[in-house]
Amino acid sequence: MLKQFLSNPFFRFIFRSSGIYLIWYFLYEFYLKEHSGFDEWVIDSACRIADGILTILGFQVVDFGDGSFHHHVGIEGSRGVTIGSPCDGIVLFALFAVFIISFPGRWKHRLWYIPAGILLLHFMNALRIAALAWIMFYNESWLQFN
Repeated sequence: MLKQFLSNPFFRFIFRSSGIYLIWYFLYEFYLKEHSGFDEWVIDSACRIADGILTILGFQVVDFGDGSFHHHVGIEGSRGVTIGSPCDGIVLFALFAVFIISFPGRWKHRLWYIPAGILLLHFMNALRIAALAWIMFYNESWLQFN
């Protein structure tokens, strides 16, 4: 019965991806989150990219160096948005990598799909942060919906 279950590609994918994700989850929650500074680095990077996007679009970006918010993105004349660890995208990076690892295929392709996909997800998250700052600048009440 177990052999028949594992011979099905769908169930093999579900079993493999669930196992890899659980290993990542426990490693992340009990070690990386507290000891590596990885979250801080990802959030800081996304905020810097979002600042760059807003600057390229012609907005005056505010430096909130008052110490009250460590990761804050905003346009001059607005309160801006604060970015915390729930918004960093690390869970999406992990899910993407787990799914790519779990799909059948050649490893040489996976070795560049994973970093390229994570970089694309990171840029899209920074674009989302810039859009939230833009929304906050034009109409703060719209942010309640977003």
